[in-house]
Amino acid sequence: MSNINISVTLGPGINTDDVTLQITQTRKSFPFGTAVNAKTYNNASYAKYKDFIGQHFNWAVPENCLKWYYVEAERGQKNYQDALDMIRGLRNQGIKVRGHNLIWPKQKYVQDWVQALSGDELRQVVQHHIEETMNITHGLVEHWDVINENLHGTWYQDRLHDQGYSIDIYRLAHNTDPTVELFLNDYDVVSGDDTERYLEEARTYKAANVGLYGMGTQCHFHDELQPNPDLIKERLDLLSQAGVHIWVTELDVGAVDENTRADYYDRALRSLYGHPAVDGILFWGFWDERHWRGEKASLATGDKITLNAAGRLVFDLLENQWMTHETHTLSASRGNFTVRGFHGDYELHVIYGNQERRDLTQVFTLLPGVDTSVRVDFTV
Repeated sequence: MSNINISVTLGPGINTDDVTLQITQTRKSFPFGTAVNAKTYNNASYAKYKDFIGQHFNWAVPENCLKWYYVEAERGQKNYQDALDMIRGLRNQGIKVRGHNLIWPKQKYVQDWVQALSGDELRQVVQHHIEETMNITHGLVEHWDVINENLHGTWYQDRLHDQGYSIDIYRLAHNTDPTVELFLNDYDVVSGDDTERYLEEARTYKAANVGLYGMGTQCHFHDELQPNPDLIKERLDLLSQAGVHIWVTELDVGAVDENTRADYYDRALRSLYGHPAVDGILFWGFWDERHWRGEKASLATGDKITLNAAGRLVFDLLENQWMTHETHTLSASRGNFTVRGFHGDYELHVIYGNQERRDLTQVFTLLPGVDTSVRVDFTV
């Protein structure tokens, strides 16, 4: 949070009791996002799905449509169009996009035709895929999860008998597009106990100078497991020692009872958002009909995509409690006052008597680490 320092100068004859200032945050700058299903988003029949995303989130990540097994299930038969249509639609809604993912080295996610390759041919095919995908999405995504879940899968390294191959892949990605921010991405590093292994992996990549920007912490909390704020803090404290940015990339909890689920999300979000090392939080879906874990992890349910108890809790935090909306009368503030605000876009409105002075409305942005001064000169 930062300070908004407001000073008001009144012309003669204006009673301070008649002047009220409203400070309203219109958009949050902290990234809150969701995984998005491309087939649903791109289908005009699901306009409510698209509208929900635009209303509630400022970041998004393609759930599956940029994964290699999706874009090239059969060799040479490529489908980038689903991803491109969705990403452009999201950007038109003012939503920033993460790229996920270039390589997923678990054997069950490696296409049969790729598994048949080895040696230089495999290296060449991987290089072509990375260069092609990053060039096609250049300027459209802010981040790339280069290798997904490398702590838990090493198929390419094993196939090539080269444990340093993952470092080479990050170097290739960085050289292909130095403008995009590159991430590790893995699970059980905050919601589980693989934290120290992940810290060492991040340190290795950072030391290799291959353009590593951040660590993605997936945060899939297991079914009926109450998130533990003390453990979350302890594990994030440890990961922050790597000295790279930390994003929560795939948040969800699992509880059949929606009120229990709301409590789980409350515990998780307060712990994650409240940690100074966390730079962004994305849910791995929100709607029960398109959530990989179904209703037990959902924030909204049914054909109308209606918020359930968990969703009402989550969006009260994101859009009410963690946004700044204040009203001040000049008689109480004597013309100068400070508002402590969440970062993002704001409007300041002046009410004189019962009428708004629209000519005095101001728009400004409150940035991290910077206080903002707003001056109002009010005459009748």
